[in-house]
Amino acid sequence: MTRKTLILGQTLGFHDDPFHAAIDDAARYDAHGGVLVENGTITAIGSADTLRRDHPDAAITDMGRALITAGFVDAHVHYPQTAMIASWGKRLIDWLNSYTFPEESRFGDAAYAAGIAARYFDLTLANGTTTACSYSTIHPASVDAFFAEAQRRGLRALAGKTCMDRNAPDTLRDTAQSAYDDSKALLNRWHGRDRLSYVITPRFSPTSTPGQLGALGALWAEYPDCLMQTHLSEQTDEIAWVNQLYPDARDYLDTYESHGLLGPNGLYGHAIHLTPREKDRLREVDASLIHCPTSNTFIGSGLFDMAGLTARGQRIGLATDTGGGSSFSMLRTMAAAYEIGQLNGSALHPAQLYWLATAGSARALRLDDRIGNLKVGAEADLIALDLASTPAIAQRSARANDIWESLFPTIMMGDDRAIAQVWIKGKPL
Repeated sequence: MTRKTLILGQTLGFHDDPFHAAIDDAARYDAHGGVLVENGTITAIGSADTLRRDHPDAAITDMGRALITAGFVDAHVHYPQTAMIASWGKRLIDWLNSYTFPEESRFGDAAYAAGIAARYFDLTLANGTTTACSYSTIHPASVDAFFAEAQRRGLRALAGKTCMDRNAPDTLRDTAQSAYDDSKALLNRWHGRDRLSYVITPRFSPTSTPGQLGALGALWAEYPDCLMQTHLSEQTDEIAWVNQLYPDARDYLDTYESHGLLGPNGLYGHAIHLTPREKDRLREVDASLIHCPTSNTFIGSGLFDMAGLTARGQRIGLATDTGGGSSFSMLRTMAAAYEIGQLNGSALHPAQLYWLATAGSARALRLDDRIGNLKVGAEADLIALDLASTPAIAQRSARANDIWESLFPTIMMGDDRAIAQVWIKGKPL
C-alpha cells in the first residue's frame, strides 16, 4: 500500500546554484508550503492549499511556521574523533600525535567502534545532519561499525578505511598491500548496499608512502564509480613536510595526481593554500573541494578562498571535519563559513550558506540526484527548523523582512534546539 504523508510548513529548496544565479532565481521558497512523501520519496512540492486539495488521502504533519528543508549533508568527517572533539591547543601535526592517533588506536576493538558510531549518529541526527562522509581508521572493524550503524538507522552514509603506512604509531600503520586488500574487501562488502557507499581513503600524503598511494590509485582505477577522499593543503607547515617527503613532486596535489589519485570523483578536504597549477588541475578534472571552516579556525589553518574558487566554477562542499572541527552542527559550520568569508572580503548570502550545507555538499558527493534538496524524486531526508528556537533568535527573527533575514539568525546563533524534527526517507525520528 502506498503511504502518503504531507508535511506542511515554510519550505525552502533550490532550482540552481546561488553562487552562479540570482538568489531569487536559485531558491524556491514558499511561506505556506508542503512536501508530499510517498514510500520514502518526495513526489510533490507546492503550496499547502494545493497539495491538500490534490491529495486528500495523505496523512498530515503540520509543522506550523517551521522551515522544511532537506537534511544537512556533511561532506568530510572523522567519526572516530567523536570522543576527543574540542581537544585544546595544537597545530595539525602535534594535534594528530597528541590526540587523534591515540584515540584512533582504540578502534581495533569492534565493540568500542560500534559504541562511538552509535554516539556519532545520535549527535549528528540531533543536529539535523542526515548524510555524512566519514574517514574511519586503519581497522576494518571501524568501517564495519560505521556502516552497520548507518544501515540500522536507514541512513545514506559514506565511509572508507583510512590508510597509513608511515609517520604514524605502529598501532595505526598498515602496508601498501594491506591497504589495497582491506579497502577492496570492504568496498565489495558495503558499496551499494542499501544506502551505503564506500570511499577509498588515503589519509594524506605524509602518512602514505608512494607505494601505498599507488596501490590505492590502482584500486580507484578498478572502481572509478567510487569516491576517493583525502586531505590537501590544510596548513603551511604540512605543505613544507610534503615537499620534503616528495621532493620530485611539482606541488602537493601532484603527490596524488602522479599516483592515480586525482579525478572527478575525488574529495579534497581543506584546500586552503593552493597554487595556481593546483587550482587549474582541480577545476579541469571537476574534483570536489570540501570547506571545513570550524576546523580551519580551531587548528589555525588559514582562510578558504570561497569567492575565488566558486568564481572559477569549482565544485565545493561544506563539512564539520568532526574532531578537528569544533562542532557537530552544520548551522555552526555555516556561521563559521560566513565569518571566514567576511575575513576574506566576501559576505556569503544566507542562501549560499544553506545551499552549501545541503545541495552543494550533495553535489560535491555526486549525490545531488538523490539527497540535499526539496525536489520531486529525491529521497525524503528532511528537517524542520524552528526559526525562533531561543529568545535571542526569536526576537531578531521577528523583525525580519524576508525569509533570508528570518533564517540568518538561526544560521549564526542556532544549535540542536533549532532542529524541530528529522525525517529519514519520510519516517520521523
